Amino acid sequence: MTKKPRNYKSEYNNYHGKPKAKKQRAENNKARRVMTKAGKVSKGDGKDVAHKDNNTKNNKKSNLKVQPKSKNRSFKRTKTATRKKK
Repeated sequence: MTKKPRNYKSEYNNYHGKPKAKKQRAENNKARRVMTKAGKVSKGDGKDVAHKDNNTKNNKKSNLKVQPKSKNRSFKRTKTATRKKK
């Protein structure tokens, strides 16, 4: 079974290029800049800046934390999703 290659142009047109997705991406980038300025993360460190309340618009330092990518991306971000208990 061969895997179909990703169609990045289609993904951008269908999701990533939408105004809502652009705003969310900008908020995530802003959170990264806040933590970089605070000295918590650096470029290429393999870490993600996570929002404790999952609200990307809340970029207060008290709401931001640094996590490994594997932990931050371990569950789907939907309204009904919850983290799995270990």
